[in-house]
Amino acid sequence: MNKFKTVLAAAVAAATMIGVGACGSTSNADDTTITFWHNATTGDGKQYWEDLAASFEKEHPGVTVEIQAIQNEDLDGKLQTAMQDPSSGPDVFLLQGGDKTKDLIDAGDVMDLTDKISDTVKTDMSSVLSSATFDGKVYGVPVAVEPGGMWYSKDLFEQAGISGVPSTWDEFLTDAKQLKESGIDAIALGAKDAWPAAHWYYWLALRECSADVYNDSMTNKDFSNSCWVTAGEKLQQLNELGVWNDGYLTTTAQQGANSSAGLLANHKAAMELMGAWEPGVVKDLTSDQKAMSDLGFFAFPSVDGGEGDSSAMMGSVAFFSVNAYAPNIAVDFVNYMGEQKNQENYATAFSTIPASVPARSVVTDESLKQIITYLDKSSEMELWMDTSLGTNIGNALNSAVVNMLSGKGTPEDIVKAMQDAADKG
Repeated sequence: MNKFKTVLAAAVAAATMIGVGACGSTSNADDTTITFWHNATTGDGKQYWEDLAASFEKEHPGVTVEIQAIQNEDLDGKLQTAMQDPSSGPDVFLLQGGDKTKDLIDAGDVMDLTDKISDTVKTDMSSVLSSATFDGKVYGVPVAVEPGGMWYSKDLFEQAGISGVPSTWDEFLTDAKQLKESGIDAIALGAKDAWPAAHWYYWLALRECSADVYNDSMTNKDFSNSCWVTAGEKLQQLNELGVWNDGYLTTTAQQGANSSAGLLANHKAAMELMGAWEPGVVKDLTSDQKAMSDLGFFAFPSVDGGEGDSSAMMGSVAFFSVNAYAPNIAVDFVNYMGEQKNQENYATAFSTIPASVPARSVVTDESLKQIITYLDKSSEMELWMDTSLGTNIGNALNSAVVNMLSGKGTPEDIVKAMQDAADKG
């Protein structure tokens, strides 16, 4: 079974065209300049892209790669704005599928790479290439597989007297309370950025809703099944325990030591629900900027009475696409990203799971090895819910979750916000 089949299914769903204003860019200036946008603004990841660009320029004399590193939370909005006029947008840019990507493809803004990707990409990334495939055509070169789950501090668990990791929701709630009673913030949450808070709802919906209901809701934008409210009720149950970090509503996800990732990195909180990029982000936020030695991983717990598959995962495959107006050298650049040596360096720099199967041999982080094991056993990997649903519904969903966590909404309000946004088209 292709573990990424539902990521692909979500990616090809029909979407509403994006209406945004144009912005200026210096891309597409000539056939020897590549404007390149990515989301690694600090640490080894930022250095990786600078080194890769320099290496590519060395192998292609006369070519210049102009890099723009954009904060992750800002990248999507800036890209949508820039691509309103694709002839002045970036040549190479990061995408993760879903309705937002399909919008760009339907507008003719993304280059069809089906006959342009290298044999190495076709072979080494065959298991994940479907995630960059829309209507039978390839529109990107994958760089990372990013399933999500629970990242935690083994030391803080031990300090609280917790000897194992929870496998059920009830066990999870018990452990969260035990951490709190030990004077430890159980869960780091960067709710200021909205999507980290909403991830809790995504996962609970994946556990509560049957696969058929979940996938039908993603496709047809119908959230009438009671499982969508039940997921919110489960999240409200967690919220009422008071186990988040202090000031979680004004805490960012990844920006600095006081972000939710920073709290985990510096042992000020015990857990965070996040994607497989977490080890790399955390590493850049520790006091010595070295890997967090006690970082562990466990799958999101099963929910008693839920109709979803307890092995199902959620995440994305990150890939780089090429502007339809870009010079041919931009295609060579994305293929260069896919070479095994570069994928190995990528995995090391970002402390993550590379898209290239041969390159995964360099993954030594035990928590990442664990997540690969969970992924291999999973029945499917769904695309992040807000990405799957597209900008309008996704933003409404994320905001509604934060409203509930702040005491300004209910589980029913989350469902209503999604349905109202869907009905508006």
